[in-house]
Amino acid sequence: MNWQEFTALLVLATAMSFSPGPNTTLSTALAANHGLRRALPFVCSVPVGWGVLLSLCAMGLGALVLAVPLLSWLIKLVGVGYLLWLASKIARSRQLSQADAARLNVGFWQGAALQFVNIKAWMLALAIVSGWIAGRADPGQRFAVVLPVMLAYAFVSNLTYALAGSLLREWLAGPDGSGRRLRAFNRIMALVLVLTALWMLTL
Repeated sequence: MNWQEFTALLVLATAMSFSPGPNTTLSTALAANHGLRRALPFVCSVPVGWGVLLSLCAMGLGALVLAVPLLSWLIKLVGVGYLLWLASKIARSRQLSQADAARLNVGFWQGAALQFVNIKAWMLALAIVSGWIAGRADPGQRFAVVLPVMLAYAFVSNLTYALAGSLLREWLAGPDGSGRRLRAFNRIMALVLVLTALWMLTL
């Protein structure tokens, strides 16, 4: 892989990893409601789940999904349903103390599984496989370069959003502890997930 291809990979990874999506939205919301420590399992699960997805796409799963429209629609519908369910959980969290009781808690395995119904994750995996790996003379070597780079981006981007959420945590609680700011924040995060779900349906 020459430096032009590697630079293009970094540009794509930056744009896709740091732009808002299901993963970054959840990283922010989890850290804002539960704190950074409780958000870290989800933050760590994203690169693990996405790395498995990228590996499977490189081995041919992506081509199968593209060849079977029904399978693509099934992934999309499950993803939309899950995002809407998560949005409802976030929207109903009214105070920091209630957020814990509201089961706004996406753990490691849920986060890893989310990547398989995340259309944004599929789009990125398919773009990378088709643009940098498939049909090349050295696919194994290319995959060995691409995978750690993308895992690092997935981790750093979600950690960045989680840090932002955790830094907002005290401010969101408000000076009187009423949680009005947190309720507004959670509703915005829920709206982002709903809009993401609607966007997924147009793809």
